Amino acid sequence: MRSRIERITKIGQIPVDIRKEHKGFCEWDLVSSRHDHPVILQILIDGRETKGVEIEGQLPTLVYLSREKRPQYHHHFKAGAMNALIRVSSKISNGWIILTVDCDMYSNNSESVRDAVCFFMDEKKGNEIAYVQYPQWFNNMTRNDLYGNSFEVIQKVELATMDANGGPLYIGSGCFHRRDTLCGLKYSKECRVEWKKEDHIKKEKQNATELQEICKIFASSTFEENTQWGNEMGVKYGFPGEDIVTGLSIQCRGWKSIYFNPEKKGFLGVAPTTLLQALIQQKRWSEANFQLLLSKYCPLIYGHGRIPLKLQMSFTPYMLWAPNCLPTLYYVIVPTLFFLRGIPLFPKISSLWVIPFAYVIIATNAYSLVEFLYCGGTLQGWWNDQRMWMFKRTTSYFFAFFETILRQLGFSKLGFVVTAKVADEEVHERYLREVMEFGTPSSPMFTIFTTLAMLNLFSFVWGLIRMVIDVQINVLEALALQLVLCGLIVVINLPVYQGLFFREDSGKMATSVAYKSIMLALLACSIVLY
Repeated sequence: MRSRIERITKIGQIPVDIRKEHKGFCEWDLVSSRHDHPVILQILIDGRETKGVEIEGQLPTLVYLSREKRPQYHHHFKAGAMNALIRVSSKISNGWIILTVDCDMYSNNSESVRDAVCFFMDEKKGNEIAYVQYPQWFNNMTRNDLYGNSFEVIQKVELATMDANGGPLYIGSGCFHRRDTLCGLKYSKECRVEWKKEDHIKKEKQNATELQEICKIFASSTFEENTQWGNEMGVKYGFPGEDIVTGLSIQCRGWKSIYFNPEKKGFLGVAPTTLLQALIQQKRWSEANFQLLLSKYCPLIYGHGRIPLKLQMSFTPYMLWAPNCLPTLYYVIVPTLFFLRGIPLFPKISSLWVIPFAYVIIATNAYSLVEFLYCGGTLQGWWNDQRMWMFKRTTSYFFAFFETILRQLGFSKLGFVVTAKVADEEVHERYLREVMEFGTPSSPMFTIFTTLAMLNLFSFVWGLIRMVIDVQINVLEALALQLVLCGLIVVINLPVYQGLFFREDSGKMATSVAYKSIMLALLACSIVLY
């Protein structure tokens, strides 16, 4: 398949042999653009011909669809693709259950379908369930999870508690939906499905060729004009996190959801293997969550009286990921600069007022560590996770926060960034050895966290030198907490310093980023000192 794609891209047209083999390309004379092409629809296996009789070694109906895209019509990214698939499948199979899986994920447990259907078919509560969400696990994780991609605590603790509070959010992949709930059906006690009946499968008289021509209409770029698709029907439009908004709207129509985390993982995917990929992915997720907070679908407003208050509150921590950049930036900049100048911000170490600060520092980190280890992580993995939270809050969340504000003010348009997860052999080898990757093209994100790392290093070294030269007990007591905070930031940034000064491989920090970060840090220190 890869060689075929590269060949077609190179020559700019569909070769005769591929055109004959795949009838879906019969209308393609030239490969114009991935953003400007007609519908490709082909029923590869027509399961309707078997009349429900299972044939060993053969799948049921298997259809390939690539919807029409035209520059003058907004295609709405992933949400638009899913809505086109919902419409086309309703004509060909019209199955009650729809499974959504990202293109980089695959089924790891053959019993996942049976387990999900058991929830829908439950005699007491099955008629209330709209979707069954499986966790999003990855098959390429290192032992200590270098980039904090596993989300062990979120998936084993937080989503499980949402399940107890009324149902988890829809995370976009590994989710089984009832078709009618995706199409906008409101819950009522009469919404019961007679699972034993087979009359819900449409018995079409058309052959595969006729059916393909009919279904192409549903995948055209103009079909949704003057309809409720993307609003009251299907997956929601206008949000980078269309999955969360869609799941919330389904819950607000009275439906419940289930979070199911079996011992054998149901679905596995591919996690980012470089630092920049991980930060870009986090930017997209945090931007989507923050946009939800500022939209009419904010759970605290839209969900009022429709879903339980405890479920509304469960959404809040994720919606505040992006604004979390502000207090984090304060704690990695302001105390450091004041420490550099010798100005205390916290109580003296001998004062009783230091107890609340010490309690918060010790209790939160101890609880975080115990929780992480309980979920199957390692001590080094927890430390890597703390580093990544700092990187994400000072870069990904920072850009997500201000881009969302600009979008709300009309200065920016909605975009959709796909996280690239393909790496060359050297990058992949360093990832397996858990060596942080900085060798990508320079990014403003790298400049920010590298500047903060250098700022804290300069302040820490200068503060220690001053304390050694001018030893005063009062000064040591007053600046002790700032010294600890600055020192922790320096220690957590050790991989950054290695990438800047000690590494010689292609994964080291770019020279331009190193120069800019050092100059910016020195400039900030000079302004504070003089």
